[in-house]
Amino acid sequence: MATVTLSAKYQVVIPQAVREEMSLTPGEQFRVFRYGDRVELVPVRPMSALRGSLPGLDTDLTRDGDRS
Repeated sequence: MATVTLSAKYQVVIPQAVREEMSLTPGEQFRVFRYGDRVELVPVRPMSALRGSLPGLDTDLTRDGDRS
């Protein structure tokens, strides 16, 4: 587990190994969440990146107003 330091400008550097594993790029945006005494950064991904992330999910459904 890597340790990072908060700079005087309140910035942190994401370790290289993590950047490479997650394919992070400069300028990428993150959502910031606070959970108790933790801070979490979650990359903002386009909706198309979620395609196939829930294998086995049944997407066949009948919605109100659908015609047979």
